[in-house]
Amino acid sequence: MALHGKAELRADAQRARAQLASTLDAIEFKLNLPKQLRIRRRRLRLAMIRLGQDNPIALAGIALSAAASVGTVVWLGANAVLSKRP
Repeated sequence: MALHGKAELRADAQRARAQLASTLDAIEFKLNLPKQLRIRRRRLRLAMIRLGQDNPIALAGIALSAAASVGTVVWLGANAVLSKRP
């Protein structure tokens, strides 16, 4: 019975090591911000490609809205800088 107990303890230790390694890998993955940004950028790009294939008018609307938003922010920023001039 002592041999069976040792084998069981070794198996438990091996499972614990594997679980710890898996946890550490998950933590490293979550804390790797450049990798997270690459993954999110790739997902967004693929979603936009799919949207363009499925509904090109919606994609054009999103692009137009984004361009209008950026243009508005630039205009407001330039207007604020110019209005502060003496």
